[in-house]
Amino acid sequence: MPLGARTDPYQVFNFLVEIEGIIAGGFSEIGGLQVETEYMDYREGGQNDFVHRLAGPTKYPPLVLKRGLTQIDSLWVWHQEIANGRITRKNGTIYMLDKQGIPVMWWDFREAYPVRWTGPELRASSNEVAFESIELAHRGLHRPSLNNISISIGGIGDEIGARSGFAPRRI
Repeated sequence: MPLGARTDPYQVFNFLVEIEGIIAGGFSEIGGLQVETEYMDYREGGQNDFVHRLAGPTKYPPLVLKRGLTQIDSLWVWHQEIANGRITRKNGTIYMLDKQGIPVMWWDFREAYPVRWTGPELRASSNEVAFESIELAHRGLHRPSLNNISISIGGIGDEIGARSGFAPRRI
């Protein structure tokens, strides 16, 4: 990085979700971007200065996608297929965008399927937006190393485009 160059943190309000190559719509919230490796304490006999911590299995909590309820019912239909015993696992990507709408970071999730759909809370006395959310169980998150990708215009955007058919907007 050149001397005096400034790198501001990314803002969390600008993102897209793609499932099987199709942009799945605008979501207002995404939760569950988390990876946790369990560990086990092991006390070695005669060694009282410390406790060994041995790595165990890695867990990925469900992704929770929340958006305003519309007539687009693809997530509802997918969940109903699962509820009826037709398990269809799908791969997807969560893209974080910069201020110009260009992907700067992303997380791939593998073999996901919906395990919970939650509809809006209906109240006659409210004028709030109706939201739906869907929880996706998955088999892991992968985030590519950004050190190997050029972050200039045409860098990550072209990498994503080549990988998934996504064509980012140019500034």
